[in-house]
This record gives sequence, structure tokens and C-alpha cells, in this order.
Amino acid sequence: MSDASLHGKRAIITAGASGIGRVVASRLIADGARVAICDIDAKALDRVSAELPGSLAVRCDVSDPAAVAAVAAKMMDHLGGIDILVNNAGSAGPTAAVQDIEPADWDACIGVNMTSQFLFTRAVVPAMIAQRSGCIVNMSSSAGRFPMALRLPYVAAKWAVIGMTQSLAMELGPHNIRVNAILPGSVRGDRINRVMAARAASTGKTIAEIEREEVASMSMGRLIEPEEIATMIAFVASDAGRSISGQSLGVDGNTEVLR
Repeated sequence: MSDASLHGKRAIITAGASGIGRVVASRLIADGARVAICDIDAKALDRVSAELPGSLAVRCDVSDPAAVAAVAAKMMDHLGGIDILVNNAGSAGPTAAVQDIEPADWDACIGVNMTSQFLFTRAVVPAMIAQRSGCIVNMSSSAGRFPMALRLPYVAAKWAVIGMTQSLAMELGPHNIRVNAILPGSVRGDRINRVMAARAASTGKTIAEIEREEVASMSMGRLIEPEEIATMIAFVASDAGRSISGQSLGVDGNTEVLR
């Protein structure tokens, strides 16, 4: 068995019913892991339950502390423990000038993109410490390295995820628990389509113009495929990545600047 195998590993993936999370779940299962996913979208959970037999799919508001504690316990009970946590849940948040952002929209964006990662990490770390092993993968973004106008809550959260990742790697390393952040660029799918539509509406540009700007910001000149994110996560979570911790790993086609 190669070091890249995830055979027998137990993984929890937040927001795993669609988009990048759905692709990550499928990849980890293909590599031998047993998977439990949560999502806020009940219909998407029904679909993924049918598509990924044997996996546990549970509805959860990832920014609700009580809900996260209950769901994480249910998932670990189903899996018989936890080896891998993929904190994938994310929200684009508002596209607006700072003076037009409602505090409730700020809180919601921070809650999904950052607080959820703290809550799930807090819930699973005792089990990882007890077994002296574990891998936590936090989803950040290229927006965690570059400023962006009109996207303040999202950028603030993604920068914070990197700081949280590095602090956790330092804190948990002595327990043989690795913590890394993945920084995707513009990934093909529904989320980037919604973001581009919002930017077009707020700037008066066409969606085609916004898409050209997205691609122009990357040296490789193309959108990232969800499967490329899943490949990086699978590698980092495997024994092949056993010495990788505290890192911010870009999968972004060399994003040079965000607009």
C-alpha cells in the first residue's frame, strides 16, 4: 500500500454535499477513506447520500456551536473516531462597499468561513490528541494573501484562517496532529459564477469582463478545477504528507493579484 493511500482513514468534511466539498468527499472515498459529511442544504445532502453509499450525510449549520458539537459527535460515533477533518464550509459574503455592509452580513460571513473551522476543530481535537494523530485541512483562499476591494468580510475571514492554521499547527504539533490551509484560486463552479455575477452587478461590468479579469490575475490563465483542490487535500491528508504542517498551500495557477 502506498503512502498516498487513505485506506482505513476516517474523514469529516464540512459543506461536503456540493461544489469542492462534494469532489473532495468522492476523492477521499476513492483513496480508501470512510467519510462523513455535513451541509446546510438538505436537498444536496439527499443527492450525495444516494451518490456516495456508505457515507454519513448530516444537516448542520456550521456556525452554530451547539449544532456543531452534536453533529461532530454523531459523525465520530458513526466513523468510530476521526483521522481527517476538512474544514471546507465557505460563503462568498456580500460584495459591497464597507459603509453598505450590514453587521448581520459581516457576522454571517465570518461565522461560516472562520468560526465554523474553530468550532469543528475544537470538537474533534480531543479525539485526535487521545490517539496521538490527526490531520486538519482548513480552506482559505487566494484572498487570504491579497487584498480585495468590496469583499471585506470574506477577505478578513480568509486571512484569519491562515493565522489560525499556523497557530494550531504550533499548538497541536507535539500531539502529532498536522494542520494546513489550502488556498484555492478561482475554482470552476457555481460559487465563482455567483461571485462574478455579484461583481458585475456592483461594478457595471459584464460577466464576461469579470471572468476575463479573474483569469488575467493568474499566470496560468485558467480557472482551477475542483478535482485539483481534491488532489492536494488527499495528498496532504495521506501519510505521504506526514511532515507537512503549518503551511498555506496555494492551488491557484499562481495568482499574482486579486481585483
